Amino acid sequence: MYKKAANYLLGDVLLTVESAYPERIVNLCSVHGIPFWNVEWRSGICFTVHTTRQGERDLRRAAGQTDATIRRVRQRGAPLLAGLLRRRYALLAAGAVFLLLLMGSNLFIWDFEVEGNATVPAEEILRALERHGVTVGTVGMKLDQEQLRNRVLLELPDLSWLAVNVKGCVAHVQVVERQRPPEIVSTTERTNVVSRCDGLVVTVEALEGKAEVASGATVTKGQLLISGVREGGGGRVRLIHGMGSVWARTWYELSVLVPLSVAEKGDTVKTRTEFSLLLGKHRIKIFGKGSVTPADCDKITQYEDCTLPGGFRLPVTLVQERWTQRRLAQTERQPELARQEGEAALRAALEDLLGEDASVESTRFASAQQGAWLLVTLKAECLEQIGISVPLEP
Repeated sequence: MYKKAANYLLGDVLLTVESAYPERIVNLCSVHGIPFWNVEWRSGICFTVHTTRQGERDLRRAAGQTDATIRRVRQRGAPLLAGLLRRRYALLAAGAVFLLLLMGSNLFIWDFEVEGNATVPAEEILRALERHGVTVGTVGMKLDQEQLRNRVLLELPDLSWLAVNVKGCVAHVQVVERQRPPEIVSTTERTNVVSRCDGLVVTVEALEGKAEVASGATVTKGQLLISGVREGGGGRVRLIHGMGSVWARTWYELSVLVPLSVAEKGDTVKTRTEFSLLLGKHRIKIFGKGSVTPADCDKITQYEDCTLPGGFRLPVTLVQERWTQRRLAQTERQPELARQEGEAALRAALEDLLGEDASVESTRFASAQQGAWLLVTLKAECLEQIGISVPLEP
């Protein structure tokens, strides 16, 4: 890459050399220090070679006493371009302005990359940075890392460390999330343990307090399981923090209605494409109509960053939005597919109702058609911890 850039700056000239002794020309290049590369032999007395503009002059001078014929095929590079633009002042001025803008844009932040976050959304981190003056268009050299870190960490308690490293026009935000200690159970609060739902008790583990039920007992929602009232001598009672776990078998019955007729997208009615440029936070539409898009359209948005050779990113993003409107048609569904969709929805709903340690012992599904709908019913038997703590009323 660096050799190509240097050859472009010095000027790249392609020559055709014919000689009865072509190896003498190659030896002359080596003796006189003439740069050459990409030698291609066309025949036993003819070959092509690349050299610089100065190398062409030195080669013609060194080969003057030989029978060699040297012809220039083409030339390219910065010297040729400068010669063409020597009297075109408008183009020279435009090029100078472009270089100034290119160098100036590299001083500003035009894009963000967030790394190290797993639970804290990147949008929340970027909004906190924006509130403290770090956004698109901010001068990257003026960032006070220590002050910025202290202010942002006060707003985001789930982060323990933050750094903003600016490379070119991209700000790399690196964060470390805080490791929270496990929640400490307060033993000063006076509580009972009651049932969260109906069930058949399997085991009772009273860590503190008195167990009010035993294995095999049937309990209802809100029933006292472990009491936080302890009796003392002389008829006195003492309130404590009742805690423990009560495992029970529970039963659930859930239902859902699944439509047997759905609207599906068919043939394409029309398409529309819009192009726009993003300059920082400003959007400039360059092609496309501004009419309101119907609600039944599919939209595909593509973002393409503008970069120069070498990976240098410009603060310009080309946005292509393609809208496709399709004809909607009512389609009858197979009852089997509707039943599978209903079963998947009921399983997800059951998982939301159960706790993390609960397990599903058995499930049974049933379905029945009701007009244009399919009623899917789930009956499940589960094993779960049903005890929850509630404050004792004084």
